[in-house]
Amino acid sequence: MADKFYITTAIPYASQKPHFGNTYEVIMTDCIARYKKQRGYDVFFCTGTDEHGKKIENAAAEAGMSPKEYADGVTKQIRTVWDLVGADYDRFIRTTDEDHVAAVQTILQKFYDNGDIYKGYYEGWYCEPDESFYTDTQLVDGKCPDCGREVKRAKEETYYFRMSKYTKRLIDYIESHPGFIEPEGRKKEMLNNFLIPGLQDLCISRTSFTWGVPLPFDPKHVSYVWVDALSNYITALGYRADLTYDEQPERFRRFWPADCHVIGKDILRFHTIYWPIFLMALDLPLPEKVFGHPWFNFGVNKMSKSRGNVVYADDLAQRFGVDGVRWYALAEMPYATDGSITYESVIARYNTDLANNLGNLVNRTIAMTKKYFDGVVPAPGAEEGPDAELKAVCLQTVADVCAKLDSYRVADACSAITDMLSRANKYIDETTPWILAKTDEGKIRLATVIYNLLESIRFGACLLAPFIPSTSDAIIAQLGTDKRGYSSLGAFGALEPGKAVGEPSVLFARIDEKAVLAEIEAERAAKEEPARPPKPEGLPQITIDDFMGVELRTAQVVACEAVPKAKKLLKLTVDLGYETRTVVSGIAKFYKPEDLVGKKIALVANLKPATLCGIESNGMILASGEENVRVVFLADDTPLGERIR
Repeated sequence: MADKFYITTAIPYASQKPHFGNTYEVIMTDCIARYKKQRGYDVFFCTGTDEHGKKIENAAAEAGMSPKEYADGVTKQIRTVWDLVGADYDRFIRTTDEDHVAAVQTILQKFYDNGDIYKGYYEGWYCEPDESFYTDTQLVDGKCPDCGREVKRAKEETYYFRMSKYTKRLIDYIESHPGFIEPEGRKKEMLNNFLIPGLQDLCISRTSFTWGVPLPFDPKHVSYVWVDALSNYITALGYRADLTYDEQPERFRRFWPADCHVIGKDILRFHTIYWPIFLMALDLPLPEKVFGHPWFNFGVNKMSKSRGNVVYADDLAQRFGVDGVRWYALAEMPYATDGSITYESVIARYNTDLANNLGNLVNRTIAMTKKYFDGVVPAPGAEEGPDAELKAVCLQTVADVCAKLDSYRVADACSAITDMLSRANKYIDETTPWILAKTDEGKIRLATVIYNLLESIRFGACLLAPFIPSTSDAIIAQLGTDKRGYSSLGAFGALEPGKAVGEPSVLFARIDEKAVLAEIEAERAAKEEPARPPKPEGLPQITIDDFMGVELRTAQVVACEAVPKAKKLLKLTVDLGYETRTVVSGIAKFYKPEDLVGKKIALVANLKPATLCGIESNGMILASGEENVRVVFLADDTPLGERIR
């Protein structure tokens, strides 16, 4: 039986459409899974969505639908994007799946029966977007240490997991298992920042909302997100904590422990501390590796809707094709440091790697095979010149790509392949096929040159299959061969002479950078054009006599001060030219006193006096807005006391 390989992505929260940075994770994981299948492994690739929690409950209420309906819609978006970018997963698990919910309840019950959880109260700072509690010391500038958002004080009855019971055991495990946490720097972060200082027991239930998995022993509590979400890695394989190991489904016994959890670096703590401790409590082996990949930033900033710099994979695919998007994601992201996406860099890599290097090589070589050998793969002759070096580069690249992918250095594997293709392009320049074709003696040598080029392209197509599968298929079809697995890359020369190649076709048309950037800018500008607000309902119509009953006069603010014990009020002294008055206005939230002194304003001069905080107010200043009040200022040369009509 083939060796097994179980790989997972984190399951994204079903709250919004995933941006390109989110999508990178599933593209990378799919690449590794496809590579392992090529190598003959029995692969299980799992992804899915995390669908419970207060944030989804609140979003659903705002949208006027049930939490499940809301989660269904977002999950459909996520799955559509995953399918679009070619994710060939074996299960897409949802935390609302019935088998998952039932299995999580057996896990919670086992924790309870074993004395790993206990009831208490939690009071701390709560970040709703992350659904996480923090202590005073964990906050950064008074905000969530993970996402930087505002937090609020919360207290509620909860169940705690005894994290402290397993801390020493986890530290020993991490220190004795090199490669469990990668990149290496993230291992030190987990040990030094969280484990060695000592873990606090973890809040694992909530009572302030109902959209979650009910605790089987106390149904008024629902499972806190991380027990529910993290358990998907074993429930997807059919695990139930109420069964013995021998009673577990064959799929679980076959594939667990996971070979790698591929996750974003921002949730490393949950996957390398909480999750291993949960597994220890279940008496299950820990995953072989947790790989915390870096982020894709847009330029130098993290992608964020509030910044307006979010890029989506499906939008990119419409412009650059699915394989163009996959290749950029895989080739551009460094191993340990954050990557950066800009439209300029997408176009540059597309043109350089795909159109010029790969596409040009394939198109030229197939065309020359058609032209010089009637579209039939020629038989190679004696080796000479740069032949040996080209063959050696191809064979070495196979070893290099395997080594890089086995260690999750995906961008380095991309570089190795592009270097090999560049060497093949250089080989064309060195051997000058167009000159060899001019003589009978040259044609004998030309047969070897064309064969070596075709075989080099076959190597490239095989190695590219996990990265850009559709393009790999297209190249194999143009070569007219079925030799595409790693078993055919053990020696140079598996391409069979005498077989016809397919028709040459353009794999990647070169992109006009200026034209595409101009198009993107035009689309962005169109989106930013402000939409007209809806027409307000307004008040009933009035007559001209009604309007003329309001006496609006021009005035100037000559003094202004805050009203003691009234955060919203300012006391203004205004000069109408013929008299001065005191006016109290609720604009302290929007203006400082010094911002108003000297300004000319419009005043409702015949408003009946009113007493506010012990001050008689004689009039009202004219202003617009409700959420953001803006005083109507008049030109400096406006005479005082004029009637405004």
